[in-house]
Amino acid sequence: MSEELRIHSWPCSYYLDSGKQWIPGKLSLTPVSIKFTASKTGELLVDFHLSGITEIKKESSHFIFSSLTILEKSTKHWFSSLHPNRNVVFNILEHFWREQLFSGREGGAGAASESSKGKELTGMLEGSQKRLEDTAKVLHSQGEQFDNIMRGLHKIEGDMDVADRLLTELESPSWWPFSSKLWKTPLESKPKENPATPDPKTQEGILLRIPVIISQRTDSNAKPGKLTLLSSSLEIGDCNSQLLHRFESRDVDDIRVHSPYEISVRQRFIGKPDNSFRLLSARMPEAIPVLEMQFSRKMQFLEDALGFAGAGKSPQADLGTSIWQAATGMLNPGPVAGSGDGMEQEQLQEHQKVSQEEAKELRQILKKLKGLALETEAELERQDEALDSIGSSVDRATLNIERQNRRMRKLT
Repeated sequence: MSEELRIHSWPCSYYLDSGKQWIPGKLSLTPVSIKFTASKTGELLVDFHLSGITEIKKESSHFIFSSLTILEKSTKHWFSSLHPNRNVVFNILEHFWREQLFSGREGGAGAASESSKGKELTGMLEGSQKRLEDTAKVLHSQGEQFDNIMRGLHKIEGDMDVADRLLTELESPSWWPFSSKLWKTPLESKPKENPATPDPKTQEGILLRIPVIISQRTDSNAKPGKLTLLSSSLEIGDCNSQLLHRFESRDVDDIRVHSPYEISVRQRFIGKPDNSFRLLSARMPEAIPVLEMQFSRKMQFLEDALGFAGAGKSPQADLGTSIWQAATGMLNPGPVAGSGDGMEQEQLQEHQKVSQEEAKELRQILKKLKGLALETEAELERQDEALDSIGSSVDRATLNIERQNRRMRKLT
């Protein structure tokens, strides 16, 4: 992700210690750094990395009210007159700072990546493996739901058999000698047929849970919370794990991706305000591919997120052939044409040596991917059969219900 990508910005004032004055301008947050630009001159007065921050605090004094201080190494930066308010800015900055510390990633401009081509391929394949594992989890949960539907349909068929016997009894004349047997059979067998149905919420597997900053309608009340992605729903909770709202898959009308770090989830209503949440998170790039798998037709990538949509972050779509071709080339390196200079030959030998060492790891990942793909294919075939069976069971149940409704109308 580009380091210059701006996640958020706020109008504020910065205390310039050298000039002993407050400078109006704009405080900006990028994935790896915090910047302040003066409004009048456009000069960049502050630019430091999140990893260099020691402390973020809300402070005030007799001279400075409602200020935010950021301790960067030995320098203390003061920001005041923050809009919409100090608490919102503090929550967002603290969230990205903490996530940067937890992830342990170095985003500095001087920290150039030393990884070889093999390491890059390994990282890309590991990303593909994670996406495929997430897909397998979704399919597994979907398969469990199909199994629950089949059990429910079997129970409906059993209840229809009971109803059929009772209707036969009601249709029989009073002198029919087997009437008592018809009544007793279903009543005796019914208590045995009471399986406890598990709660779908406890049965449902958690695909991903990430910390987020939640705002609803306006940005003035942004607060920390959690986003939990389930196989057929998503839940938004506060920092105390209290559920704020649960969106079932059918309830979500659209999910807008404003940037790789910010989305909004909306449920429309007629005659009353929409139910909408705006979510900001440093780990949102992990959640967006999972959301794409569940809500592909409801996802809308806005202008700032279009580059993210096409940059290979979505599941497998753009990783595709380039990864596999590159991996094949790494595992089976062909002859390289070049000049006979000794230095170039040494570099080529060193590069080949590294590639051969990493080839084993790449082969193992490819084997895992192949196994996951085969398991996913088998699960999809099983679910196709289950869908056919569900369709035929529903048709049978519908015919039985219509037939028994006609018999009941005759009795009345």
